[in-house]
Amino acid sequence: MRLQIFQLDAFTARLFGGNPAAVMPLARFPDDALLQALAAENNLSETAFLVPQSSDYRLRWFTPLTEVPLCGHATLASGAVVMERLEPGRDVVVFHSASGPLTVRRAASGYVMDFPARPAEPLASPPALLQALRCTALAARETYVNDASYMAVLDSAANVRALAPDMAAIARLDRGSVIVTAPGEGDYDFVSRFFAPAKGVPEDPVTGSAHCTLVPYWSRRLGRERLHAYQASRRGGELRCRLVGERVQIAGQCVFYLEGEVEIADR
Repeated sequence: MRLQIFQLDAFTARLFGGNPAAVMPLARFPDDALLQALAAENNLSETAFLVPQSSDYRLRWFTPLTEVPLCGHATLASGAVVMERLEPGRDVVVFHSASGPLTVRRAASGYVMDFPARPAEPLASPPALLQALRCTALAARETYVNDASYMAVLDSAANVRALAPDMAAIARLDRGSVIVTAPGEGDYDFVSRFFAPAKGVPEDPVTGSAHCTLVPYWSRRLGRERLHAYQASRRGGELRCRLVGERVQIAGQCVFYLEGEVEIADR
């Protein structure tokens, strides 16, 4: 059996930047064990699997270790694959997912996704979180939590960049991921980093789903709906975001890196 595979760098205009994602169009979903094995073999932070559903698509995402309920960069990459390769000239695609319908539209510069907001609530800084981040209570001005993540707000972009977390300790926390953020520099309203070692992603290069939490916070703090964000990982990536009620629009670009086929034994 041969399966199509695409690999793209998302949230970047240059090759070898942003966040790599694999996108695999399928006629139907095989068993979950095969999907997980393919994602582990691809060994990227996410592999997206697409199956046609009427004029839309069903979308699932897997890290090398597990399936996740929402992923931004692999959705952006999936939109690019549909609109540039599977159905050239198409301008809008709807993906049905575990997080509801997600729309990706062609834009003047790249693509715009429509995602659900995932706001977080404030809490006293958990000592285990500060220890895992190797961050003092003084450096973490505020901490927040939702069902998916902890979020620590630091006082400067320099502190976000300098952070060297204890990944094993982060993996032991009672949330699957940790976001760190601070006010931005230059043209950027805020910066962030994202860690999810328990899911097989020690540091994610650029995380669209994290901005479903970041954008409501920074929109409230800065008093505006439109925000320009930078994820300060080694590869780096930028996102243009807008809070629209209980939805977050996230815009970015994609660069195609690889197109080919995967050959596996018939099952």
